Amino acid sequence: MEAVAETAVRNPRRWWILIVLCLSSLVLVVDSMALTVAVPSMTRELGATAQDTQWILDSYVLVFAGLLLTSGSLGDRFGRRRIMLIGLLLFGGASLAATFCANPGEVIAARVAMGVGGALIMPSTLSILITVFDEQERAKAMAAWSSVSLLGLVGSPVLGGVLIAHFSWHAIFFLNVPVVALAVLAGLLLMPESKGPWQKADPLGAVLSAAGMTALVGWIIELPQHGALGGHAWITLTVAVLALGGFVVWENVTASPMVPLLLFKHRDFTGGSLSLTLVQIGNGGLLLVLTQYLQFVLGYSPVKAGLAFVPLAVTALIGNGVGAKLAAKLGNRALVLTGMVVMAASFALLSTVSADTGFAVPATALGLLGLGAGLAMPAAVGALMGTIPPEQAGVGSALNDTIGQASTALGIAILGSLLAGDFARRMPGDAPAAARQSIAGALAAAHGDAGLVHAARAAFTDAMSTTFTLGGIGVLAAALVAALVMRKGEPAPERVAAPAAEAELAA
Repeated sequence: MEAVAETAVRNPRRWWILIVLCLSSLVLVVDSMALTVAVPSMTRELGATAQDTQWILDSYVLVFAGLLLTSGSLGDRFGRRRIMLIGLLLFGGASLAATFCANPGEVIAARVAMGVGGALIMPSTLSILITVFDEQERAKAMAAWSSVSLLGLVGSPVLGGVLIAHFSWHAIFFLNVPVVALAVLAGLLLMPESKGPWQKADPLGAVLSAAGMTALVGWIIELPQHGALGGHAWITLTVAVLALGGFVVWENVTASPMVPLLLFKHRDFTGGSLSLTLVQIGNGGLLLVLTQYLQFVLGYSPVKAGLAFVPLAVTALIGNGVGAKLAAKLGNRALVLTGMVVMAASFALLSTVSADTGFAVPATALGLLGLGAGLAMPAAVGALMGTIPPEQAGVGSALNDTIGQASTALGIAILGSLLAGDFARRMPGDAPAAARQSIAGALAAAHGDAGLVHAARAAFTDAMSTTFTLGGIGVLAAALVAALVMRKGEPAPERVAAPAAEAELAA
């Protein structure tokens, strides 16, 4: 009788709602990955400097990461559907405006607006998912949501290359407009509103979190160029430490905290958060490094390099499907642990790659990586989100997204710095300075010098092996954390107690 009653209250449109959520997440993934393919032609046409290009890429990330916690809190307070739709409209409008940009400054301004829109969209998608789907179906919904995002991650560079080849870089931004329009229309027609009970605003918490996260991500982005304390990095780091430290103190003493820090007392939330952090640090630079290997060592075009990640997408879909079926039987901890061990094996295989290896070994490793990630990542997110009371689903989702964003940026910065430093050390001492900075610089400076080209490719693959070894260690550390901290899967853990009643769901 209990199961019948539980099924009766399920939203009959929940799977249609999931499609809306997937579309909303997909537009963010596609834009981010496709833009990386568009950067060379965009910078040529706009006459952008290297600094302009850096700001075009980083301005979005800084705004997005800085506003995630605030936007999650706004969703809980004013309605998650409302905040998501506002974000979609802002993101789509800024994308449309970007198609008319004629100089780098205009593109940067459009990217800032897109970052604000993205920050409003992302926490709402996951928070709506956990309020619409009950615990019996949540694993399947989470697997589908993750699969769509992964397909966008793999397919968008290919799509971006095709659009640029046949049109121009403007098409990358215009692509967002019809997807956003479809998501907004479907959201208005299909999606219920959900919000937490009314509580006092926390403006100081919002300011401290935004300032702290923006400064932290900015400091991480500058790590490869200036080091931890070089240039103005120490000022940025100081702002990040003071703001985030002040945020933690304030959230513990205020009567109406924006972020429920008590969540970290729950073993599944803490274990899921730490595991995701370590995995994202390990994975952070993987796609970037492998893309360089495929293009600069194996000589693949951008489109072919994008297609090379198909094994990762296929096996991740398999892993997501298998994980969704096994979650109820084995529990999240077993899936996280198994998936991360498989991911570590992928890193170990990638560490054996040399300049003469070809694509067979990386393809196998990508297949293992996709399978492991398909098992582990939805389970880790599911364990983390399963501890959050529905009335705080928005800010809880934002906390998950913030952890992922900061960890990915940190992984890219750390692994990117290690790769660049190791590459420079392995290059011949008499090589031109530009050739010692990156493999792209070495190939550009070679001018037909076969010896320099061979040395650059060998130095890059050797440095890549070291990078992947360290990434694998990070993933193994994540597996150890999951094994020690997360609960076993047999009993369903209780949600963290919340001061208010269940979230209101309006049909």
